Amino acid sequence: MLELIAVLLAGVAGGALNAVAGGGTFLTLPALIFAGVPPVSANATATLTALPGYVSSVWAYRRDLATTATMPAGRMIALASAGGLAGALLLLVTPNDTFLAVVPWLMALATVLFAGGPRIVRRLFARDRLGPLAAAVALSLVSVYGGYFNGGLGIMLLAVLGLIGFTDLHAMNGLKNALSALLSLVSAATYVAAGVIAWDMAALLAAAMIAGGFLGAHHARRITDTRRLKQFITAVGAAMTVIFLVRSLGA
Repeated sequence: MLELIAVLLAGVAGGALNAVAGGGTFLTLPALIFAGVPPVSANATATLTALPGYVSSVWAYRRDLATTATMPAGRMIALASAGGLAGALLLLVTPNDTFLAVVPWLMALATVLFAGGPRIVRRLFARDRLGPLAAAVALSLVSVYGGYFNGGLGIMLLAVLGLIGFTDLHAMNGLKNALSALLSLVSAATYVAAGVIAWDMAALLAAAMIAGGFLGAHHARRITDTRRLKQFITAVGAAMTVIFLVRSLGA
């Protein structure tokens, strides 16, 4: 019962955070592992339950979607799909113990990206744009990462889009959400086909995240200091990183 309550609360909180500022993975993945779901299955389940949020975000930004001549839409779709599939297959062949040992470093990377995201994107904007081949390689690598582990994917995609040549933030967010939804859909479908989704937890977590997303969106406009919220989410990510690192070293 305690495990179920933890997943429920993590889902509500994670859905609310995703609706306001992102970072829900910092709560949902640890909660699933705490509830006894094997690490690889927990990661797959967290990816599946995050998918509706990506889809709704795409709809919200549907009028801002755009591409550049450097990276046509068809090529982006193909690279994101292939990368998501490759990342999902890589996760499926990763032993649970190995993935659990890698989780602290993935969480640490996601936390750093979340905390320094805007600064990272601004610095990348100041650099020369990537050529077609380098842009394709960068997008492919980020998509593989997204298929393997979802945390921090958004800022990685924004960084790549900035290097490709985007300057309009709304267009970047729209395309970022579309690519996130696409590669998450591909990876989630792979996990479903492989039978690694913990469906009982997935149903509970999805319902909780929908409720949390509604509450988060409803109260988002009342939040006047998003800087403090971001600091809180960063602190949560750092705490989860330390917890998993200690657990990994003690195993």
